[in-house]
Amino acid sequence: MTSSLVRGRPRHATAHIRVRVAHALIGAVAGAGWLALPVLTAQEPATASPPRTAPAAPTAPAAPRDDKPSAVDLILPVAVLGTAGVVAAYSCIRRGRRSSGVVSSTLAAPTPAESDRQARAALVQADDSVRASEEELPFAAALVDERTLAPFRHAIHTARTELSAAFALWHQYEEGEPHDPGDRRQALAGVVGRRAEAGRVLDARAGELDRLRWAEAGPALEVAEGAFRRLAARAAGARATASELRERYGPSVGARTAGCVEEAMDRLVFATARLNEARRALDLGEEGRAVRQLRAAEGSVAQAGILVAGVDRTARRLREAAALVPAALTGAEAVLAEARATGTPVPSGADDTLAAVREDLTAGPYDPLDALRRITRALVRLPGARTGVLDTAAHLVARATTGEAEDFVAVHRGAVGADPRSLLAAAVRTLAVPHPVEAAVLARRSLELAERDVRAHGVPESDTRGTAGAVRGGVLLGGEPDGGPPVAFGGPETRRRFRTG
Repeated sequence: MTSSLVRGRPRHATAHIRVRVAHALIGAVAGAGWLALPVLTAQEPATASPPRTAPAAPTAPAAPRDDKPSAVDLILPVAVLGTAGVVAAYSCIRRGRRSSGVVSSTLAAPTPAESDRQARAALVQADDSVRASEEELPFAAALVDERTLAPFRHAIHTARTELSAAFALWHQYEEGEPHDPGDRRQALAGVVGRRAEAGRVLDARAGELDRLRWAEAGPALEVAEGAFRRLAARAAGARATASELRERYGPSVGARTAGCVEEAMDRLVFATARLNEARRALDLGEEGRAVRQLRAAEGSVAQAGILVAGVDRTARRLREAAALVPAALTGAEAVLAEARATGTPVPSGADDTLAAVREDLTAGPYDPLDALRRITRALVRLPGARTGVLDTAAHLVARATTGEAEDFVAVHRGAVGADPRSLLAAAVRTLAVPHPVEAAVLARRSLELAERDVRAHGVPESDTRGTAGAVRGGVLLGGEPDGGPPVAFGGPETRRRFRTG
């Protein structure tokens, strides 16, 4: 196992205090006996030989006998009884420790299923912490210089690296690797350890960033209000873009982009309410309440920005894909012809896929990114499919699908579980190898599972202030009528502080 896994194992205290106390008592009794020896010696009759020449002394009357026990008579029984008592107590402690150890180990040791659930929850929390920390930095950058901000960027980078390693270990674990039960426990410990380190580096910087940002809430409020106004103007443009994409590429594309615009508007509605409340609290001198409202507004504005930017990015990639589809079709047909000429087995259904894409191209409107995805997947196992225009098409599809899944998880993280996040992390790693077709498959599966989680989470029937969307997006931690406390830069300890603060 790697050193990272060893580092990730949880540490348990090994000091047995009661046994040590018993040892100390035995030592104390023994020491008391040792110190009593001089007293015993001093009180025993002298054993020296009588003097050789001594005149006979007159006989004195016999001293009256003292019937009270002497110190000698008392010390020895007390020492024996004390030692016996300590030994008995020590034996009881040993027996109790053994029996309680068996019971406690039975109660404390989680089952494999419980360990899996705990690891899933820990990964989700760590991923949420990293994402929330990343969302706060642009607001901080408007208030402090880049040199001051550098340690916080470094903390996020370190946390993201640790979290990526944790997801990689978890993905292997979920795939059944390693097989040995002991190795699997170590792998799970590595997941927990990496996740804990990601949270630790963020928590270590959270207080410092708070001091920098919230010395005065007024400037931060002005920054957030400015970001809100700029984003509201962009959201109006995104609505027009979504309508244009629907006309050009069909209802499926239009529905996706229109959904992003609607969610962006929902976040902006929530941000409006929280900014107004922050302004009122600041006017009343209620600094703490103003900061709480402002944190929530910033998170919502950040997520609205992700949604609006996603619409613009989708429009660009659709244009690129539409320009690439004809060349990709021609290249795919050439690869099939070469495979037949060389006797290479042709994948089943490849010809039908190309024919269906060509029909979509002539009939229109159609989704060009989906067309490229079908082409590249149909030919992925043929030698010529990873070169030239087909390779370019595969990378475009992988980037688009991974970006769509990333945005969806980011703005629905309050409802998305560990599996979609793990698959998304695997897609990012696979794209970097690079294996773009495989990365696109993983990202698409991640998106499907994330959408399933959001549907299972549900949406309240009436939510005029956008609070439900903010909870679903992870802007608020939930658990209270107003949606609960907002999140910000930091790890699990920071979140606990928000919950109890």
